[in-house]
Amino acid sequence: MPFEIRFPDSNETADQDEEFCEVVLDGEIRKIRFHDYDEIFEVPGLYEQLFYDELRCTSPDVVVDLLAESVPLEGLRVLDLGAGNGMVGERLAKLGVGELVGVDIIPEAATATHRDRPGVYDDYVVGDMTDLPQDDHRRLEERQFTCLTSVAALGFGDVPPEAFTAAYDLVQDEGFVAFCIKEDFLREEESEASGFARLMRGLIERGELDVIGEHRYDHRNSAVGDPLSYVALVARKQGAGV
Repeated sequence: MPFEIRFPDSNETADQDEEFCEVVLDGEIRKIRFHDYDEIFEVPGLYEQLFYDELRCTSPDVVVDLLAESVPLEGLRVLDLGAGNGMVGERLAKLGVGELVGVDIIPEAATATHRDRPGVYDDYVVGDMTDLPQDDHRRLEERQFTCLTSVAALGFGDVPPEAFTAAYDLVQDEGFVAFCIKEDFLREEESEASGFARLMRGLIERGELDVIGEHRYDHRNSAVGDPLSYVALVARKQGAGV
């Protein structure tokens, strides 16, 4: 049965990373912040209903479709950063990528993936990309990735620029990067807030990243029903790293 999910009016004054809902679980009302992914992933089906049925999130489809339109997917060795419970990985696997590895800092994400989408990833690493144990880093490095994806994970501290950079450095030259991010976070005036504007501008200006696909779209609705504007980008890595 679907969960009973409520969106209190106090969300009207909440920033995107502070939005929350109330969910009836085992007869009790539980307040859950949208970015408390560990709590959400622990409840089978809650992530999908909250973000995709209730809030109409489109990002996995948008980013994967843009990647497929821009790049031949067959044979790509993909690192899925901020993999969560495998919704992006599931789409990539169906499109026939060659190899697929997920990485997420939250153990509950890996548990949810193995529970809900077993076998989607060839490997799944739990850890902080900026401070991985040597064995885990070697494990990723040996894959020689030709593509990095990161969907609905960048900004707000979930995947900071430093973690994105560490994952980007694992992608082979002439490989690809596909991600989405809140449109505000790519604007000049917002660069101090997110760090991504400065990072992306530097990569492009130095010729290390060549944008080959771009799409502005509504990522999802806010808790009060307003569309949240995001940008999806696909780019080819030209340089030797950040």
